[in-house]
Amino acid sequence: MSAGRFLVIVPTYNERDNLPRKVPRILEQDERIDILVVDDASPDGTGQLAIEIAQEQPRVHVLERDAKDGLGKAYLAGFAWGLERDYDLLFEMDADISHPPDALPRMIDMAGQYHVVVGSRYVDGRVTVSNWPMSRLLVSYFGSWYARAITRIPVRDATGGFNCWRKEVLQNVGMDRIRSNGYSFQIELKLRAFRAGFSIVEIPILFTERDTGESKMSWQIVREAIWRVWWLRLQDLFGRL
Repeated sequence: MSAGRFLVIVPTYNERDNLPRKVPRILEQDERIDILVVDDASPDGTGQLAIEIAQEQPRVHVLERDAKDGLGKAYLAGFAWGLERDYDLLFEMDADISHPPDALPRMIDMAGQYHVVVGSRYVDGRVTVSNWPMSRLLVSYFGSWYARAITRIPVRDATGGFNCWRKEVLQNVGMDRIRSNGYSFQIELKLRAFRAGFSIVEIPILFTERDTGESKMSWQIVREAIWRVWWLRLQDLFGRL
């Protein structure tokens, strides 16, 4: 995509050590990129640090929320903020080092041809992850396989959280009807885009396990994804997506 304004949305909860490492790496990829930090009242002061960074860097913005309310709701708030300001591409990206910033330029280029670009860990039969324990890899890999099998979504990394959306996708997928909040949020949003007729492409990324801070993944999130995909399947079958 040769022109436009791009927003990378970074949800945070207790990411004070990672944020100063991540922000410069994102901004250096393209001068058209802005960052929106969506902080869920982090007790470690991440939100205040984000404000301080934004005061020094005009391309960084902060959206403070009152409490920890889930990944999906943080992204929905970030999408709404970005659409109000007419960004052309909106990205989802983790605050830790797991999603490589140097993949952003290629995702921007591919967004000129496709409506949705997924930074994928599982393309062409390859698994591109680094430093993950086998248990975590199995949960992720088979979780995406399970989501594909139930919902029929043609995306190998259905639970992946490094995604680029053209603004018209988010304007037309019924974000007000989204009910998922964890891993299943990523599945639901991709499924809604697919069913609405938008094109989706996956590009390979190297996903690297965080080396600072704590993962937000929990068995509660996994359980939600297990039953939520069946809800999505039923909604799809009855034309309610």
